[in-house]
This record gives sequence, structure tokens and C-alpha cells, in this order.
Amino acid sequence: MADFNTNLWAPWRMEYIRSLEDELDDDGCFLCRYWEQPERDRENRVVRRTSTALVVMNRFPYTTGHLLIAQGKHEGDFGDLTDDELGELNQLIRDSVALLRRTVEAQGFNVGYNLGKCAGAGLPDHLHAHVVPRWLGDTNVMSVVGDCRVIPESLDALYAELLKNL
Repeated sequence: MADFNTNLWAPWRMEYIRSLEDELDDDGCFLCRYWEQPERDRENRVVRRTSTALVVMNRFPYTTGHLLIAQGKHEGDFGDLTDDELGELNQLIRDSVALLRRTVEAQGFNVGYNLGKCAGAGLPDHLHAHVVPRWLGDTNVMSVVGDCRVIPESLDALYAELLKNL
């Protein structure tokens, strides 16, 4: 029988917490920095760019293959987008789902937006969608009881696979 009084270490969590502090200290937005620095796409794990948006790997994923689809401009609400910009975001979501099906053989997906801080948006002023691949049986005791995620593949290895499957 498992001893649930044992510590479950999730060292990635502190890096995430500190990254939020850095965002506030820099008074910047990582999505805007990524948008403004196409020469650093590999380092920032930008998978794809279009004329108005980008697809980037989440540095702190819920599961392998968690992608963010973000508008290039720093706007936090659907009403701030043109119909063409909104259409391009949706096309990138569609294309990202297809890419993840080819790359990680996902069986399903959670796709969504967190609008506003109270809705869980970690970056409430820059509209972005989450595309999270799912598999039958992928929820386990680690996430339910331990508040810990098991990510079975490195971000760098998956980034290379995503680019190969574009």
C-alpha cells in the first residue's frame, strides 16, 4: 500500500513560480518576447509562426505535447481581435491538433482559453489557447493525489519531433 505521507518532489514547480516573478519584474510578456525574437525560435521552442500568431511549446506542460497558440499582438480579449486574426488562431489550433496526432499519437485533446486571472489565466493580458493532448488512462494517482505531473519526454526531444512532423 502506498504511503501518501511521503514527499513527492516536483522541482519544475519552483522554476515556474520564479518565472512568474521574473515576468512581473521585467514588466514584460514572454509571448511578446517570443514574437519579437524570431531568431530565437529554437531556444523558445516556437514550433510555427504565421503573419499574426505563433505556436509554442508550454515550458511547464500539463502533459507531453502541451502547446500554446498565441496572437502576436499583446491583447487579452477576443473583442480585441479582427475576424481574420481570430480565424488564424482557430486554424492554428486545428493544425496543432493534427500535428500532435501525428507526433505523439494523442487519442483526444483538451482545447481552451483561460480568460482573466480569476479563470486561471497566468498571462491574462495576452490571449492564448491551450492544446493539451490526452490518452486513455493518462490520469493517474500522481496528478490526483500528489499534485505532481509525470512528463515522459524532454521538451527538446519533443520539439525536434514536432518540427519533423510539420
